[in-house]
Amino acid sequence: MAPTPRLIKKYPNRRLYDTQTSVYITLADIRQLVLDGAHFQVVDARSQEDLTRSILLQIIVEGEAGPSPLFPQEMLAQMIRFHGHPMQGLMSTCLEKTLQAFIEVQAHAEAQHGGDTGGSLPDAMRWAQFMQDHAPVMQRMMSDYIEQSKNLFLGMQAQMQQQTRAALDDMPGGQGFGGQGQSDAPAPDGQRTSAFDTRSGILNGDTKN
Repeated sequence: MAPTPRLIKKYPNRRLYDTQTSVYITLADIRQLVLDGAHFQVVDARSQEDLTRSILLQIIVEGEAGPSPLFPQEMLAQMIRFHGHPMQGLMSTCLEKTLQAFIEVQAHAEAQHGGDTGGSLPDAMRWAQFMQDHAPVMQRMMSDYIEQSKNLFLGMQAQMQQQTRAALDDMPGGQGFGGQGQSDAPAPDGQRTSAFDTRSGILNGDTKN
């Protein structure tokens, strides 16, 4: 049975009230709860609407405004492009699994050197020392994992493309993929266009020789 989450109420004046300690807290305090691995929930004091996700996003925005942002600008742009895209759910799953795998790699490395993370991020100072001593090994491990994930994703993409093309070819009239018919002629200038969204630039697989 999951433990009862620590309840934090948000009032109309935007103040946050921790019902466990009976004091008003700030976003910095909630960030510390996250770092401590605390199980909590933020709700609207009047409507009881769950605001936990929006509060976490506020903390991320504050962190990204600092001198050492976690997300590069191009990555943020790609994430925006995925919102509302048919592959949004798949992208969300990939990000979640990749982050979890990264944490597991860290935890495994920490455990081998006398630490116990309990499934969360290892201690920052010990991890920094470990990375200094074993940076090449860790970089190779992460590169191998990313390459395997990329190949798996491309394989899924190709399979989905083939299945969709086959389904459309079986339709009356044989419109082909995208409803515009298929051509055996090669694309001009040696270009290859994937079956996915070529307008948004998301995973379109375009290549130029």
